[in-house]
Amino acid sequence: MNPGMKLLAAMALAVAASTPPSWGAEAVIVVQRSPLAGFRHYGGREVWREMKAGDRLELVREPDNPYDANAVRVEWRGVKLGYVPRRDNAAVARQLDRGAALEARVAGLRENRNHSVRIEFEIVAPLQ
Repeated sequence: MNPGMKLLAAMALAVAASTPPSWGAEAVIVVQRSPLAGFRHYGGREVWREMKAGDRLELVREPDNPYDANAVRVEWRGVKLGYVPRRDNAAVARQLDRGAALEARVAGLRENRNHSVRIEFEIVAPLQ
């Protein structure tokens, strides 16, 4: 197992036994669970009421991002919501760059004046 996969395995919180209905019955390893970074700066407020826990999110690498070479953008139905937090993005970026099949989903939505905790998401690796 390469070092990146060992790191992902070490980061795994649990094998998801109770997958949200929108994800079906597939088995996954939860790689990380984080609050979304940058929510107040992007399109999340416009789609907030439409989102629900379990919704799929898209992870998009931005290797040319001028602020963070490990940037991973998070989108919902084509709307940019924010980013994987900088403190948590290096292993995810590395695995996406290697072609790993990582997926993301909304783990929780909270009404909160602190926009940095409004959306919590999970990154998962499907077990094949």
